[in-house]
Amino acid sequence: MHQPEDEYAWPVCGACSRELWESEAGRQTCRLCETRTSERLRELGALYEQINTSAALMRGARRGGAPTSGSRTPPIPPRLEVLSLAANGGAATRLQAIEDSWRQALGWGLELRRNDLHVFASWRSDPRRDVPARIRFLINNLPWACDDYDSVGQDIEEIRRLHAECKQALSHDRKPGRVNVGHCPIQIDGETCGAQLTATAANSHIRCGNCGTQWDDMWGWRELRQAQDAVAAEEGRGVAA
Repeated sequence: MHQPEDEYAWPVCGACSRELWESEAGRQTCRLCETRTSERLRELGALYEQINTSAALMRGARRGGAPTSGSRTPPIPPRLEVLSLAANGGAATRLQAIEDSWRQALGWGLELRRNDLHVFASWRSDPRRDVPARIRFLINNLPWACDDYDSVGQDIEEIRRLHAECKQALSHDRKPGRVNVGHCPIQIDGETCGAQLTATAANSHIRCGNCGTQWDDMWGWRELRQAQDAVAAEEGRGVAA
């Protein structure tokens, strides 16, 4: 008795399940998914830089953004999604897991993370340094993965999810608007400016609307905090006297 042959199943993209074009035959994903993933990886660099800046402003903040005792410099209120993406186990670790799986598939050794004394576990990293390095590796090897790596669809979905989480975290971060970060400590004609300063975690600049002084980066913020603390200490001594 004649047995019917199995019906031929046209190959589909491992990421979006769209049927592949004839020119994409033999690939694991369609070229559109490859292009979109490459774009997301490139955007992730800038998104993570904002995430890391936001996290640096938020670390040590108390619930509700209240200032610590004796401080006139309230921190930007913490957002757990921002802090978790910036920390070990966040964006850096998730990108590292994809890189490690690609290295294994390629037969390459895993990259060791170490200093002069220790070799660190894979989950311990310096995210600010490692995220750009992981992104470069994934961009450079994405064409290979989309051609030949069987599990690339799962990795493309993870990259899409991480990209969306970073955008969402930053979007949420902007919703509260600007928050107070203490008073301007600049001396003008022997008097402290004292204008209320505001900041947002989505922007690296703090500018005094009264005297025009601006603090642009983490070093500037550190100098601002030190100057504010010095003014507060001087005022405290005046009250005690």
